[in-house]
Amino acid sequence: MVGCVDNDVGIFTGLLNSAGLSAAHSSQVGALVCSKFDAVSSALSSQSLAVDNIYLLFSTYLVFSMQIGFDVFGSVRAKNTMNIILTNVLDAASGCISFYLFGFGFAFGRGSQNNAFIGSNFYGLREMPEQFNSLDYSFFLFQWAFAIAAAGIISGSIAERTQFAAYLVYSSFLTGFVYPIVAHWMWSVDGWLGAAATGNRLFGVGAIDFAGSGVVHMVGGIAGLWGAYIEGPRLGKYTRDGKPGMDIRGHNASVVVLGSFLLWFGWFGFNPGSYVKILVPYEGSSFEGNWASVGRTAITTTLAGCSAALATLFARRWMTGHWIVTDVCNGLLGGFAASTAGCAVVEPWAGIVCGFGAAWVLMGLNSVADKLRYDDPLEAAQLHGGCGAWGLLFTGLFAREKYVFEAYGPGRGHGLLMGGGGKLLAAQLMEIVVVIGWFTLTMVPCFWFLNRTNLLRISSEDEMAGTDLPSHGGWAYYHEGPFVKPNSREGSKSHHSDYAVQQF
Repeated sequence: MVGCVDNDVGIFTGLLNSAGLSAAHSSQVGALVCSKFDAVSSALSSQSLAVDNIYLLFSTYLVFSMQIGFDVFGSVRAKNTMNIILTNVLDAASGCISFYLFGFGFAFGRGSQNNAFIGSNFYGLREMPEQFNSLDYSFFLFQWAFAIAAAGIISGSIAERTQFAAYLVYSSFLTGFVYPIVAHWMWSVDGWLGAAATGNRLFGVGAIDFAGSGVVHMVGGIAGLWGAYIEGPRLGKYTRDGKPGMDIRGHNASVVVLGSFLLWFGWFGFNPGSYVKILVPYEGSSFEGNWASVGRTAITTTLAGCSAALATLFARRWMTGHWIVTDVCNGLLGGFAASTAGCAVVEPWAGIVCGFGAAWVLMGLNSVADKLRYDDPLEAAQLHGGCGAWGLLFTGLFAREKYVFEAYGPGRGHGLLMGGGGKLLAAQLMEIVVVIGWFTLTMVPCFWFLNRTNLLRISSEDEMAGTDLPSHGGWAYYHEGPFVKPNSREGSKSHHSDYAVQQF
């Protein structure tokens, strides 16, 4: 919003003067009217900033609510529940401190030494809020919610066999340094890899990763892949000769479904919220703006997840002869993860294609993982890493020019199948290679060091007993057995209360 600009006062004064008003009075009236316009413009600008901040904070709350989905996702055995839910609390807590001190500055810091590799300001939110770059506290909170989502993915890959101290180390390292570097490359205006850059962009167009199929999901998936590979499979998952062993399943399918719906709910902040601002009108239209695009983005996201869920449902029925709810939930989330890159720049119908492809990517990678004796209790590396990579490729094929212009501005590429040539697809491929390379370079030494110093994997005895009792002092679930009389034979065997407390 602007009031009087350039020579508006002079033009207005001239009109009044030509209408017969004296020059002095014309000048006074012109100055008065323009001052009122400026005041109205300032008030409207403040209102727009307030609405945009409320929208961003609401989106942040939705993204943060995904941590609840991670916590209640019952795909681990009951004896490890305390461990997995505490690691999710830790991801948020330790991730907040490390992202506050270093991560946000590395990702989005701008100063006198801006560069394409790493941010250079705003450590500990110093010099925030910053008007020139339109960076406010709400933006920090939104980006923190994304950072801890990436860290939470890793905990699923290495669940049921990892020492608690290892979570502290990798979570802080990831959110404080490793993840922010990729976020800077892709989402900072100074980055070298993404379409958000205002200067030189990769292949002249930059890669499009609107809400983080690569930056968040591939990041968590690739880091989890290396962690699970270095640790090795859980005891009993495979026999000594490499054949399948126990069929290790989660303890509560109902909780898996509940967690899936909570994550679905959070995705409405994850993808549409990545517009950051909602009061942005589009050129040549008073009806269309970001306020319309956020709805289309939510629809595209939903269609991708639903398509993936249905494809998984019927494919697994064909493969196993059963309707398997946990597989359907993972397929649903795989569709969401894949949609995250291109949700804002593709047509809603393309979301169905995206989800269908994600379902087959996930099932194919699960089959490969089983043959390679790779053990990921939550299929996190396959789901987030594999489906995230597919989402980037999908965007390089189906991104529509009009939507790319609305989301990023001119000079960016659009999909190969939408008449945009191969530059965007090449940039998407490059992002996949860069994410794999960067997280191999950084997280492999991290997990290797933890493994060499015996800080990564728990003992075989603790793994068999479960991590909850030896590491956390109790079980997540208790039930009270039948009443036992103190003078009975059974009661004489116990020095505890009249009720036998058991873990199930």
